[in-house]
Amino acid sequence: MGYQKIDRYDQKKIDAVAFHYKDILTQLGENPSREGLEKTPERVAKALQYLTHGYDLKPEEILKSAMFEEDYSQMVVVKDIEVFSMCEHHMLPFFGKAHVAYIPNGHIVGLSKIPRVIDAFARRLQVQERLTNEIRDCIQQTLNPKGVAVVIECKHLCMAMRGVQKQNSVTTTSAFTGEFMTNDKTRAEFLRLITASLD
Repeated sequence: MGYQKIDRYDQKKIDAVAFHYKDILTQLGENPSREGLEKTPERVAKALQYLTHGYDLKPEEILKSAMFEEDYSQMVVVKDIEVFSMCEHHMLPFFGKAHVAYIPNGHIVGLSKIPRVIDAFARRLQVQERLTNEIRDCIQQTLNPKGVAVVIECKHLCMAMRGVQKQNSVTTTSAFTGEFMTNDKTRAEFLRLITASLD
């Protein structure tokens, strides 16, 4: 039977965005009818819809789908979570890693849900600072833990490919609540854990 690719896209949006990208290619001096570019407007439209599908997700519901009562009150850390997002200023990618911790207050959450929440916010037009706060606030407001810590480290192609053209710079943002905000030892333990190697 062979391979059959099944796409799940909003075809009306794809057609509308592709129409505009065909004009953009023309404005850039290209010929959108040549072989290599003939299907590019549709490909770009599909890529953009995928890269911004976070608008269709509800991060709070993702967390609520796997909340469990548990008598555990020590720090839970999920680190080195891949992050891919699009800078809203130039619509160029930024990417790196997120490190998230929370201190349960009667409830824990399925570990896979934290990366899913990150993706739900990252797959939108973003700035790293807001992304960091949105992840923190979602976990705090949904789980009501004793504290939340989020650190994100990313490279921004809007800095590497254009503008100042600094290829090796990394931007780090952090956001804390509860015990991570008020307790220096707790915050220091989190920072030690996300930088430590288990090797």
